Amino acid sequence: MATTNQLVRKPRKRQVTKSNVPALQACPQRRGVCTTLQCR
Repeated sequence: MATTNQLVRKPRKRQVTKSNVPALQACPQRRGVCTTLQCR
């Protein structure tokens, strides 16, 4: 466990969450799963 003085000098970094689908960051609605397949 870090002491109070250590945490004041150098605070803890927040963990960066990595996206599984970075290509869909700009358009999140494209991630939807197609449930019906229609043949015409």
